[in-house]
Amino acid sequence: MKQTSLSPEFDASTGAPAKPFVKWVGGKRSLLRELLPRAPKDFRCYYEPFLGGGAFFFALLNNKLLNITGGGRGAFLSDINPDLVSAWQVIRDDVEALIELLKDHAQDHNRDYYYSLRARHLLDDRIERAARLIYLNKTCFNGLWRVNSKGQFNVPMGSYQNPAICDEAALRSCHSALQGVDIQRRDFRALAAGEDDFVYFDPPYQPLDATSFTRYAIDDFGIAEQEALRDLCLALHERGAKFMISNSNTKYIRDLYSANVFALHEVKAPRMVNSRASERGAVNELIITIH
Repeated sequence: MKQTSLSPEFDASTGAPAKPFVKWVGGKRSLLRELLPRAPKDFRCYYEPFLGGGAFFFALLNNKLLNITGGGRGAFLSDINPDLVSAWQVIRDDVEALIELLKDHAQDHNRDYYYSLRARHLLDDRIERAARLIYLNKTCFNGLWRVNSKGQFNVPMGSYQNPAICDEAALRSCHSALQGVDIQRRDFRALAAGEDDFVYFDPPYQPLDATSFTRYAIDDFGIAEQEALRDLCLALHERGAKFMISNSNTKYIRDLYSANVFALHEVKAPRMVNSRASERGAVNELIITIH
């Protein structure tokens, strides 16, 4: 595909970056130059039901491909991970309180503090929950958010010398970008997109092998969920909605999206999170759109 001149992270009108505030496994910052040219040029509302770090959402905003204005337009962001959704909501609504708490975490950061905060799985205050997620994400091994069967975060501390626990400017830029945006904890199957809306799906990928990781929240994402997503895309097509999907380039996914409705685009994407350094590097992935 011809290289796009779109900038993945920079808003030329303000000079302020709007970029993910967490490092999320499967994040799309490195794939934006493949994704942005394939986005529809005109659409009504935008939906992203596997939000993660939101790199594609921010890129759409920064490149003025998404305009959250009146006339029924809007952005609807969702994810199944309750801690992640709470963090997005807090950045939208209470960013200054969040920044103050993150400053405290940064000042107190050490090994004992990390494991003490990691063990606090049941925080009632949403600002404390948001600050905990960001702090752990910035200081844990490889920036990996992983939970056990009880939904408890269980990643060991990383070896960063000076982790950027509180990036005030970036958090405030995210806050500005999220004004007027609907953010909810919601299963992807509850999506309400309709005619002329655009949906970007970035689900947990179909595993390449038995060691691949798919548990970002308490509920895993398996074959039944992959098939439900394919069926939802067919229903969206019937409603007149537009969509784009990222997933593994496997025989299973190719067969799953073999109907004439779908166009499959093979792209190269870097894979940076793997327990074996020798298996990090560029891999083939699929971007799936409407024919």
